[in-house]
Order: sequence, then structure tokens, then C-alpha cells
Amino acid sequence: MTATTTDFTALTGTYTLDAAHTRLGFVARHAMVTKVRGAFNVFEGTATIDGTDPSKSTVSITIDVDSVDTRNEGRDGHLKSGDFLEIEKFPKITFTSTSITHDGGNDFQVTGDLTIKGVTKSVTIPLEFQGAAKDPFGNERIGFEGSVAINRSDYGVSFNAALETGGVLVSEKITLEFEISAVKNA
Repeated sequence: MTATTTDFTALTGTYTLDAAHTRLGFVARHAMVTKVRGAFNVFEGTATIDGTDPSKSTVSITIDVDSVDTRNEGRDGHLKSGDFLEIEKFPKITFTSTSITHDGGNDFQVTGDLTIKGVTKSVTIPLEFQGAAKDPFGNERIGFEGSVAINRSDYGVSFNAALETGGVLVSEKITLEFEISAVKNA
């Protein structure tokens, strides 16, 4: 199977994340036996794409931590508390790209500053270009997907509880998941 090369030149422009068709999610292992998935439902972001030279592209995202949703109100409340994300002091999570590289084909590496609870660390997110299309409303739309694992303790999110059988209640490793749909600005 040969890899196809996409001409990204036509994609040059500024895009706004479409919150209705984008998922900014996370996965954590719970009680050492299962995974709990969640997402943030309120966020905004922009991407400026240079299709000729992807290294000149930029991405910026701001997430409203109060919008955390794991399909369990009690768990969501606990995640918002001082044990985890402490929304009274840190209501936003941000990501601002510092470099973007094109690995060839549809693969990109987006490196940037991820800030959670006032702690900023560099993280590289591998993203795969999913395609471009004009939707039925005339919007030029692009899509990317990817994920990256981080250690939540690196960001001061360190609450845990030991289990009688060994191990801990919540994994240190959190996988951040990105399913992005963005619309080109007029």
C-alpha cells in the first residue's frame, strides 16, 4: 500500500474549532480494572495553517474546566474540586503551539505549551490529517485526530487512594484525545 500525499497549499488560512463536531477528551484507568472516559464540552480554539510551510502554522485552544463531563455528576464534581482540577483557582486549561512539523503523508507533530492548574509543560501531540471538505452550508472544513499520554502529577493533579488489592484508584497516566473539526474563517 502506498501512502498518498495531500497538497496542503489549498488549506492555507485561519480556522475556528467547531465545538459541535470536535471532541477534546481524556481517558484514565480507574481502580486498575477499567477505563473512564471524559471530555470537555466548552472550549474555543483557532488554527492558522500555512499549507506551503506547515512549520509556520499555529494552534491555540482554551478549555473551560467547568465543562468536564464523564457522564457521572458526582465524579465530575470531584474532578472540579481541589483534589483534581481546582476550578475556582484554575478555571481554564490552555494549549499554545510552539512548533509544528510535517512528518510526511498526513502526519503532523504539534508541540506546544499545555497549562493545567497553572503548571505549563511542553507536550507533542501526533495528529493525523483526516481530510478537507465543503459542507452543505458552504463551509470549508478540515479534520485532524490524535492522542498523547501525559502524567497528571506533572501538572499538580495528584489526588489518589490506595486499593486493598494493591494499586491505586486513578492512574497517573492520562491519555488526551483530539477529534478536531475546524471551519475556515471567511
